[in-house]
Amino acid sequence: MSNSIENRSDHTSPGKALVVLCTAAFLVPFMGSSLNLALPEIARDFKMDAVMLTWMSTAYIISTAIFQIPASRLADIVGRRKIFEIGVAIFTLCMFLCGFAPDEVTLLTLRALSGAGSAMMFGTNLAIISSLFPPEKRGKALGINSATVYASSATGPFLGGIMTHYLGWHSIFFVSAGVGVVVFVMSRIFIRGDWVEAKGQKFDGIGSIMYGLGLAGFIYGFSSLPKTHGIISLVVGISAFVVFAFYELRHKYPVFDLRLFSGNKVFMLSSLAALINYAATSAIGFILSLYLQYVRGLDASHAGMILISQAVLQSIFSLIAGELSRKYSSSRMATLGMTIIVVGISCLVFLSETTPYWMIIGILIMNGIGFGIFSSPNTNVIMSSVDKANYSAASATTGTVRLTGQAVSMGIASLAISLHIGNRQIVPELYPEFMSSMQVTFMVFVVLCAIGIYAAAARNRAHK
Repeated sequence: MSNSIENRSDHTSPGKALVVLCTAAFLVPFMGSSLNLALPEIARDFKMDAVMLTWMSTAYIISTAIFQIPASRLADIVGRRKIFEIGVAIFTLCMFLCGFAPDEVTLLTLRALSGAGSAMMFGTNLAIISSLFPPEKRGKALGINSATVYASSATGPFLGGIMTHYLGWHSIFFVSAGVGVVVFVMSRIFIRGDWVEAKGQKFDGIGSIMYGLGLAGFIYGFSSLPKTHGIISLVVGISAFVVFAFYELRHKYPVFDLRLFSGNKVFMLSSLAALINYAATSAIGFILSLYLQYVRGLDASHAGMILISQAVLQSIFSLIAGELSRKYSSSRMATLGMTIIVVGISCLVFLSETTPYWMIIGILIMNGIGFGIFSSPNTNVIMSSVDKANYSAASATTGTVRLTGQAVSMGIASLAISLHIGNRQIVPELYPEFMSSMQVTFMVFVVLCAIGIYAAAARNRAHK
């Protein structure tokens, strides 16, 4: 039950708080998208092979996904603002230390630790926004938040490419740490509410451990296919999830209330659509970054200027979709966005060593429009389908399906690269094999998006 004394949202200016939360939302995607442009240089410095490169993203994703649900539950018990600020502090410290990493093991470890901080930030971000803004204004606020994320993805490749080219890859981490300090200070000044929805309830530690084991096993196993240890890890992860589900349904204070899925068809199908969307799209930037720099011979800054086109359109259309969701069906808008994405990814399947750059940019623009139209309306449907007491759980679920989808996406790309190239560095002699792995990856993404359209259509019927 909500505690009115603890939920001092009336002391917080929604506009100022939104600025803080959007700045935090800018931070993590900027780090990820700019780091994609630095991967070839990091690989040269640490002599990392192609498969190890994929773990630069996967290690962070696994950590963030594991901690997101437990962090959101903890936020309901001790306060969303407190967990948000602790997360910002952890993320900022890890980014600063990453800039001094002497080897790939240290860098990967710090990336994984930063995921715990990121989980605390994103497990509370949407929940605080939903608590501050009434339903009639929530779509616009979520649209602004989504637009900020995409603007971050837009500036990440551009600025990341420039920083990598002129200042080295270390500078990306130092800039991210600087932004983190700004977010922490702004949060202490402008966010006054606590939003303690479950004060006095116990934290489900055993459920959190089972959840973490299940998700880690699933993501690691999927990313390690078709190796034997990958298959074993996948089976262990799925088994842990089954045990977790039975345990949670019988627990008085579960770390995650599974009845959100079983008793809310709109929430379940909207979350499934988001999961499929991220699984089919998240690795596109990673694959195209390698394609542009290795196969096409562009430096990081020029590759970033091409990749920025998608994120710019994502940002613009997220704002437009957030505003239009006040007048039109958010469910139908999200379905339209997913349909546009299918067409865009289908075009990526036919990329070759000589595809004109203007055509690549055109495809990325189409994808950006689709992403923008899908994201904020779909998030609005998810957050509006639950009551106030479940905002943190819905926010964490949104983040978890995003991260799990990203991990699956990177797993698909990693599997394709592993089957075609193996544990070898990407050199000119292996470019044909890399092109084959890229085409296979995009074909799988097309199939996933088609399934996503079906899930979105089923959600529309349930919503109606």
